[in-house]
Amino acid sequence: QVQLVESGGGLVEAGGSLRLSCAASGNIYAVNVVGWYRRGPGPERELVAALKYSGEKFYADSVKGRFTISRDNIRSPTYLQMNSLKPEDTAMYYCAACEGVEEMCVREIAPWEHWGQGTQVTVSS
Repeated sequence: QVQLVESGGGLVEAGGSLRLSCAASGNIYAVNVVGWYRRGPGPERELVAALKYSGEKFYADSVKGRFTISRDNIRSPTYLQMNSLKPEDTAMYYCAACEGVEEMCVREIAPWEHWGQGTQVTVSS
């Protein structure tokens, strides 16, 4: 099992920045991709950023150029640096981990088996 704990959410004005952190524990060596999802007022959840074990990164079009996912090594926290925040970025952000084939995880064909409890990000206009 893998345990994920997020931190770093909060309230920020539009144009501001926040950094989310995700600490992983347990069987972390089983994880091939770690990522950040968000769920806003609507029913859909969105994969906004993912970091493959290979080091390759994925970003949703909605956050490209503004968000950066990073991690120093497999035992380090995974960060999501969010800059130039917009009100539409308001959502609950979840750290998640996938043990499947990297590309299948990013394409959301393989299941994301492990989830954190979420951290709220609110961007005021």
